Amino acid sequence: MPITEILEHNADKYGSDVCLVEINPEVKEVRRVTWKEYDLMEPNPTTHYRREITWSVFDEKANRFANMLLSRGVVKGDKVAILLMNCLEWLPIYFGILKTGALAVPLNFRYSSDEIEYCLKLADVDVLVFGPEFIGRVEEIADKISKNRLLFYVGENCPSFAEDYNSQTANSSSKRPNVMLFDDDDAAIYFSSGTTGFPKAILHAHRALVHSCKVEQAHHGQTRDDVFLCIPPLYHTGAKMHWFGSLLSGGKAVLLKGTKPDAIFKAISEEKCTIVWLLVPWAQDILEAIDNGSIRLKDYKLDQWRLMHIGAQPVPPSLIKKWKEIFPNHDYDTNYGLSESIGPGAVHLGIENIHKVGAIGKAGYGWETKIVNEKGEPVDRGEVGELCLKGPGVMKCYYHDKKATEEVLSGDWLFTGDMAVEDEDGFIMLVDRKKDVIISGGENLYPVQIEDFIRTNDAVHDVAVIGLPDKRLGEIAAAIVELKENMILTEDEIMEFCMALPKYKRPHKIIFADIPRNPTGKIEKPKLRQIYCGVSLVEAQNKG
Repeated sequence: MPITEILEHNADKYGSDVCLVEINPEVKEVRRVTWKEYDLMEPNPTTHYRREITWSVFDEKANRFANMLLSRGVVKGDKVAILLMNCLEWLPIYFGILKTGALAVPLNFRYSSDEIEYCLKLADVDVLVFGPEFIGRVEEIADKISKNRLLFYVGENCPSFAEDYNSQTANSSSKRPNVMLFDDDDAAIYFSSGTTGFPKAILHAHRALVHSCKVEQAHHGQTRDDVFLCIPPLYHTGAKMHWFGSLLSGGKAVLLKGTKPDAIFKAISEEKCTIVWLLVPWAQDILEAIDNGSIRLKDYKLDQWRLMHIGAQPVPPSLIKKWKEIFPNHDYDTNYGLSESIGPGAVHLGIENIHKVGAIGKAGYGWETKIVNEKGEPVDRGEVGELCLKGPGVMKCYYHDKKATEEVLSGDWLFTGDMAVEDEDGFIMLVDRKKDVIISGGENLYPVQIEDFIRTNDAVHDVAVIGLPDKRLGEIAAAIVELKENMILTEDEIMEFCMALPKYKRPHKIIFADIPRNPTGKIEKPKLRQIYCGVSLVEAQNKG
């Protein structure tokens, strides 16, 4: 079953139900409008705080875009890139692409013009759909990328080098396109996060997208009564595949354009959100806001909030311990996955396993796991090795990169590059990225373990541990520490705090600085290596 059939089922069965809400807390609310009202107004989405659409309108919008693309010569197997910030148009455009049989190619909103051009070429993109935030970047390369591509602009004041999305789709048919789709048809190309150099193009089939819907609902039990708060960018598999649980259940989702604690709590309260997926930095910000009094829980309606879950990076156990002290009735889950395994859920903790906080869990719904040594042989429990995944959500390949594909795919198994260990109960603990391991005096140091310990210090907001070159030991561990606002901590005090660690794990150097993270919350360690190791970005990226 192609994933488009799930949308069409919802439109037929729950057509009048609201399915998506967009909230922009940075814009003053004039009044709340529906999409149908919005269509009758002068297009100016930035003047409204809140917009919403129903399942039937969602499907109609997807059909209009699909039929417009088909009328312009797009055929099955073509590629259509999406360069948009989160908005109500994002998902109808995504599904409109899929309905034509073309492949959706979401692009990272942080890409520079050079990276946009690179990804368009790598993925053989035929059409680019972009929003107002990207006019400058697209204009820089418009002459080069428009020669063999269609450019569509979503927003007001369409630039001269593109066509207007609204006017082009307005008169297109709202009927479902007559395009046959199958489970094994190519559906989407996602890009790796870019923390290891220029991103790779990851090819997925419809069956992988559908499996991610089933995984998410199996893990978190979404029903039509649930309301999912989606904050991370939709270009990333993590956000979209968590929303797929709402798609499968026919439930409502809220797209929040903002990450400040007060905006998050206001959205949860006003939209009656029941499920919230947070990145570690946002959860940390929320706890600090509660601590310093800028967030007062009594000001919000939170009783309906049943599940908080985190993924995309290792989660400090100290964070969850504190969270449960404040929100004892919340179910908690953590999810592990990669874009190569269609996002989250290949491994998950399970809401019944709160006693195992610190582990990423066990194989998720429909998935298998194993941990292997450098020869590819399974290791014993308690031994560190590379985590491998097998299941319906594994990518087909890295598009146009046979060598890279062969490095990570062996038969049906995906080698993740993440070092892990399985405990006596079969729960998997993520140790670190394979390329991030520090070898100091012959000992393997796993930065995540050191980072988790340092984060337990009440004055520390964030921390990243990297290896610095050392003539005697090869590498030494350096901790870049970001303190909480108005907190003071000296290097000697952190060194003293770390005396509780085994001697070989103690950092040799402390650096006070901000921690750079990408949009999915992952620490950008290549940037830190470039700054503090005195190496080029290429060298830093090759390290990890």
